[in-house]
Amino acid sequence: MAPDRSRPPSPAPEPLTEIDLPLDDRRDGKVRVSYALGGDRHGQRLFVTTDRLSAFDRIIAGVPYKGQVLNQLSAWWFEQTSDIVDNHVVELPDPNVTIARSATPLLVEVVVRGHITGVTDTALWTAYARGERTIYGHRLPDGLRKNDALPHPIITPTTKGVAGSHDVPITCAEVAQQGLVEPHLWGRVQAAALAVFERGVERGRAAGLILADTKYEFGVADSGELLLIDEVHTPDSSRWWVEAGYPERLAAGDEPESLDKEVVRRALADVDFRGDGDVPALPDEVWAATTARYVDAYERLTGEAFVYADYPAAPRIRDAVAHLE
Repeated sequence: MAPDRSRPPSPAPEPLTEIDLPLDDRRDGKVRVSYALGGDRHGQRLFVTTDRLSAFDRIIAGVPYKGQVLNQLSAWWFEQTSDIVDNHVVELPDPNVTIARSATPLLVEVVVRGHITGVTDTALWTAYARGERTIYGHRLPDGLRKNDALPHPIITPTTKGVAGSHDVPITCAEVAQQGLVEPHLWGRVQAAALAVFERGVERGRAAGLILADTKYEFGVADSGELLLIDEVHTPDSSRWWVEAGYPERLAAGDEPESLDKEVVRRALADVDFRGDGDVPALPDEVWAATTARYVDAYERLTGEAFVYADYPAAPRIRDAVAHLE
């Protein structure tokens, strides 16, 4: 009898945290591993999305099926926003793999916020709760509560932390002033980011979800074309809240029901971990709930049932990309 791919196996399989492929120019990110492709695929890269989960700029754990959700949901969003800005996707030969056009990433991460929230040092609410009212160059009104909607979405860029360092907040004006992105290109990036965010808000509302904030990465192709890259509107890069019950939770001062990794951030913050020192152990229930939230977000947003791929994942991935070696 064929296995039922509509449900996760029990017990949960070992997550995909490492992968080694016989390809050139390996580059490791917090979650993704990429390789350069040659031959008739020159100018393309192969990205493997692992199950690693990062928080506070640290790798915290591996969560089964998380990488598959990120890879397939991003592909869906790239297609949903391709009329706004071009993206790097070429094809998905495996649930955890994307073949994409090579691009030089911009030196800033473009964070768009529609609500005031968060627990990290760079979060809007963290600064607001300290009494700041001009944050990332934006003047915010008095009287906002945590998790309130902002008067309108705002862009709050950060520079990219390297070698374990934290991202550094910066204003939109400083991005161009410091030469991080050429002014005309930066104007195009901001317009695209706000338009993609609005598309996310619209699609999310139709799925009963609130897109509170998100992070985008942009790059420039060898041809000079601006591309949306990395991932889009996933539970890793975005805060997705369940719309049902949100007003009541807000009025009571409770946190919104979330379908993202914020539950992990909160659990770590509750034990006073914010990125420094040893990563504390969290209960298994936290990781099971995280997988469930990621899958729930995928199914609500795409309107499609999530099909759990075979584990262990590494042999499956190697078979899927063997023809590219």
